[in-house]
Amino acid sequence: MASRIGGFLKKLWAEQPVITVAIAIGIVAVVTPLVSPYTKYSSMMNKAVPYTYPVPLRDDGNMPDVPSHPCDKLGPNLDWLKNL
Repeated sequence: MASRIGGFLKKLWAEQPVITVAIAIGIVAVVTPLVSPYTKYSSMMNKAVPYTYPVPLRDDGNMPDVPSHPCDKLGPNLDWLKNL
């Protein structure tokens, strides 16, 4: 199986080197984000930062998950980023 793939790649390189390089660059572009450590940390930061800007609400005392003031620290924090 490996010899057939190697023969195919050798033949492809001999006939169409530009297409071979383009395919190789495309494969590297797809695989690199999967093995990059930056992907892990960027996804962690995206989870910690809200998607929409929080609109200040008036607290009627019956909303435990809403901070009473927009500057109150409530929700996920970025302490893990300081410890890198």
